[in-house]
Amino acid sequence: MPPEHAISFAGGATATSLSPIVLAAILVAVALIMVLPRKLVMWPVFFMFFMVPLGQQIYVGGFHFYTFRIIILFGLARALFAKLTANTELFSGGLNSIDRVFILCTACQSLAVVLLFRSGPALTNQFGVLLDYLGGYFVIRFLIRDKEDIYRAIKCLACLVLIIGACMMYEHFTMRNLFSTIGGQAVPNVREGRVRAQGPFNHELMAGAFGATLFPLCLMLWKSKKAKLISLGGLVGSCLMTWSSNSSTSLLAFGGGIVAIFFWPFRKSMRLVRWGIVFGLIGLQLVMKAPIWFFISHIDLTGGSSSYHRAALIDQFIRHFWDWWLIGIRESGSWGLDMWDAQNQFVSVGMTGGLLGLVLFIVLISRGFARLGNARKVIEGDSSQEWFIWLASAALFAHIVAFFGVNYFDMTKFGWFALLAMISAATTPLLQTSVVPAALAGPSPYTPPIAYASRLVPRRVVASPSQKPPAGMKTRMS
Repeated sequence: MPPEHAISFAGGATATSLSPIVLAAILVAVALIMVLPRKLVMWPVFFMFFMVPLGQQIYVGGFHFYTFRIIILFGLARALFAKLTANTELFSGGLNSIDRVFILCTACQSLAVVLLFRSGPALTNQFGVLLDYLGGYFVIRFLIRDKEDIYRAIKCLACLVLIIGACMMYEHFTMRNLFSTIGGQAVPNVREGRVRAQGPFNHELMAGAFGATLFPLCLMLWKSKKAKLISLGGLVGSCLMTWSSNSSTSLLAFGGGIVAIFFWPFRKSMRLVRWGIVFGLIGLQLVMKAPIWFFISHIDLTGGSSSYHRAALIDQFIRHFWDWWLIGIRESGSWGLDMWDAQNQFVSVGMTGGLLGLVLFIVLISRGFARLGNARKVIEGDSSQEWFIWLASAALFAHIVAFFGVNYFDMTKFGWFALLAMISAATTPLLQTSVVPAALAGPSPYTPPIAYASRLVPRRVVASPSQKPPAGMKTRMS
């Protein structure tokens, strides 16, 4: 059964579970969210998102107000206040293709669950899911609006990952989770004699994936030369979280980000690289006895990985296509041993939202790469800005690798939302159309370069005969 359904429906805690320390932190965070300048609000928001275990909640009338839900509500209130008082645009550049597909994908999954279960508790549950996903995404998108906000967000995440990484190392060597005092799991899991630390996260897989996918972003901060000490701390914290979680998924995501970074020399030939991957997979399918996805079953980086389960999950997901394609499935335990444990983001989305939800999720990833790729072409030749875009692409690829081994069902999803918001903030200024007044008579001695619209459709603009290229604009001749 997908974890989204397992929280169901009239299940879970039936009373408030809130540490006095967390209550005090909530009060302080709420006050800071409402009074700090917008550019600093992300610090209390991210601190409460990632440092407080999921189980901390206030239970009211059947509704579970987890800590991050309380923060989301006040974050939305702050965004609405800014909109009404200062006429601030909620999203920088307005809704773009990533925003629209994200909203459609989330709505599709929630609607599918309601139609599948057709019960009041299911409707209540999906109200909470919509608050988590749409509310959390909107808050982060409101806070991350431009390149400077991206750097601030990465600084905040680098500090958090260093703190959590140090705590997870302590947990690894002492078998005691420091976050257990505020609702975290007291003793870490042990597999094949290896300790798998998890810190404030619900599982070591999510903890490791969160740390691993932040490595390219912390390197981006290093390349900016603005906060090298914080960046170094983030890089160290990312390594500590990845190593102490002791999972192949985390190590693969970490390695995926590194491999993507080393593809920098081939950035202008990525079409050939993509086709090479496609033909490589076809070649493997021809020589392998089992389907291509069973290649996953041969990956074991820690000596105790459940890699065969990951391959079998994909296999059963494909074999039972007609069970889930329309509006998802109630439970998948009948598919085979431990098939209820849908630790694959693609499989989980399909189980929850059907084929349409899965397609929209893949389109969301595609839109992210498309915007980054087109933005890199606009700034081609400016190596510092190209590195900025390339490292964001490496972080996106690291998440995709992690998706094959984990389902982001705890606060790890906010790290994913943050990356999507960063991609939007980084690419919007580069992809917005630059309209130049046209002259009605005479040919133009100057033809401006292609300007990319927000929908990623290139079009050529026309200049007046006397017009010179705008300052700072590069042409194909320069």
